[in-house]
Amino acid sequence: MKLTLIKTAYVLSLVLSCISISPSYAQMAEQAEPVKTIATLDVPRYMGTWYEIAKFPNWFQKKCVANTKAIYTPKDGAGIQVLNSCKTAGGEITQAEGLARQIGPIDSPKLEVRFAPSWLGFLPFVWGDYWVIDIDPQYQVAAVSDPKREYLWVLSRNPQLDNKVYQELLQRLEKQHFDISKLELTKQ
Repeated sequence: MKLTLIKTAYVLSLVLSCISISPSYAQMAEQAEPVKTIATLDVPRYMGTWYEIAKFPNWFQKKCVANTKAIYTPKDGAGIQVLNSCKTAGGEITQAEGLARQIGPIDSPKLEVRFAPSWLGFLPFVWGDYWVIDIDPQYQVAAVSDPKREYLWVLSRNPQLDNKVYQELLQRLEKQHFDISKLELTKQ
């Protein structure tokens, strides 16, 4: 099963790098105003477990029907270990292990992530953008996207998020020109 996950992650990384979308809300918004990240990211505070609250639908998470989460762990001077997991329709837990690295200074909110095997890490197209675009001061709620607004995840330290907090975050995302009508809530 582990070999299947590695192959799946590799194919996922390759396809992600090759996908180009037709003119859409995201591309029009990108042309109007670039995506803004948070000013700085305290990476040690960001480590730990984050639960997916909502996301833009994407093909590489189609198997996931509930309990989607990510665990970030520092990896001895080599970036951040990423362990994504979710529950499938069959009730199984599926996992994908990856690596994240910061782009720029030590407090940069711009990261790249890959799920391809480490020996392919030198190839730029196996890395995907992971930009922290919103986070509360307590590092309990975050939004992550990419420079093209193609992907969007709302994350929380808890599996449930207060509706008022969620609605306030949606307002901030709308100001960043995200089409929040595309967000799908994640079942817990």
